[in-house]
Amino acid sequence: MTSLQNLNRTTVETTTRPIKVIQFGEGNFMRGFCDWMIDCMNERAGFNGNIQIVQPLPQGMGDLLNSQDGLFHLLLQGFYQGKSVNESRLITSVHGCINPHEDFEGFRNLAKNPDLQLILSNTTEAGIVFDSMDRVFYKTPKTFPGKLALLLWERYNHFNAAQDKGVHILPCELIDKNGEVLKNCVLRYADLWRLPRAFSDWIHEHNTFYNTLVDRIVPGFPKETAQEIQQEIGFTDSLLVKAEPFHLWVIEGPKSIQDILPIEQSGLQIKVVDDLTPYRTRKVRILNGAHTAMVPLAYLEGLRTVRECMEDVKFYPVLEKIIFDEIIPSMDMPINELKDFAKDVLDRFRNPFIHHELASIALNAVSKFKVRVLPSLVGYYHKNQQLTATLVKSLAALILFYKGDYQDIKLPVNDSPEIIAFFSSVWNEPSELSEKVDKILSNESLWGENLGAIKGLKLAVEQELLNYLSEVEAN
Repeated sequence: MTSLQNLNRTTVETTTRPIKVIQFGEGNFMRGFCDWMIDCMNERAGFNGNIQIVQPLPQGMGDLLNSQDGLFHLLLQGFYQGKSVNESRLITSVHGCINPHEDFEGFRNLAKNPDLQLILSNTTEAGIVFDSMDRVFYKTPKTFPGKLALLLWERYNHFNAAQDKGVHILPCELIDKNGEVLKNCVLRYADLWRLPRAFSDWIHEHNTFYNTLVDRIVPGFPKETAQEIQQEIGFTDSLLVKAEPFHLWVIEGPKSIQDILPIEQSGLQIKVVDDLTPYRTRKVRILNGAHTAMVPLAYLEGLRTVRECMEDVKFYPVLEKIIFDEIIPSMDMPINELKDFAKDVLDRFRNPFIHHELASIALNAVSKFKVRVLPSLVGYYHKNQQLTATLVKSLAALILFYKGDYQDIKLPVNDSPEIIAFFSSVWNEPSELSEKVDKILSNESLWGENLGAIKGLKLAVEQELLNYLSEVEAN
């Protein structure tokens, strides 16, 4: 076994480039998707720009990223366009990471960069929110939109409202019309902070918010094979990230984004379209919906990875039922197109190189379920006047998952403190199961609507929970 070098810009020769991109979010997906794309554009299409990452939350991987000077390797493995792919690439497009909760002045100074053109983000579905308690902007706002509003305000002031210093903003969070929602949040902060009307006008007229859709499965750090991979690359890389070769970025908005991003020259699968709705609906409902729906079901059955779900003779038919019998029939799109897309999704799930842990998909599972699964569950009910069997069971399994333990096994609940506290209080209070179900389903802040109003849903969820809990008692 050869000794490994530390990975940083003293052990690796890299090109110095101006920072043209600010990215909110340092997680696996953004590093395995956007950072890789910018890296490819630097190499193939002369973009000549690096990324300054902003860590959205107080705790994150910023220190680790800075210890490697922003460098990390991306491992692409799988089948793409009929060919087997197994390759690693050193990503050099990331300059580093700032934690605004620790370096507020450093964060504010990012706005003064004359080379800045793009702002990217992925703060999960729970990230694009407005918080009326974020009342001041002389300290770090809690939310991502608050931080973005502050950054734009600093830029507006520093460059004296210069028209050419507006930026292109491309959020990658999987919510409908993510760009429009983000822009609305930013403008609400401008109102909350009583900033001049001229600032809001500058946002409207000289900054462009795009609705986007991203698609790539990025399981993250390959724990099982990391040692072997690091031997091959010759470096200790604590930020190594694995992804499938498939990638798609759909950007809805003016074609002028192509003047900033050299899309055609890069050869990447990036589409600039007038309406991304069809792309988003099928991707979020089928690919993400199947992912999210299967996590609590599979985890309670003892499965731990997507591959195990695909190979388990009992569970795989459940997944097929979710997609072909419940999700697709709930949608108003050409059925054959949806089935073809679903077959491709299952092939991607089968990728033998990908070790995608269910625990990682379970991050912020409630908000994911709301966006990715509920439209199918509710849509199926409205179309057929009856409930879906498996998606209802998935909802029950999700509720049980947030109890935090099952059959003496601790469950990997990873969500906001408020959501965790709500489920904990409901599960721990001395009340009947029916009361617990009613309180959870009627919580509109969780689901965006009162699910208890759907005829028969409370009873069905309660019955599924009784089935699970009776198994615990039997054991």
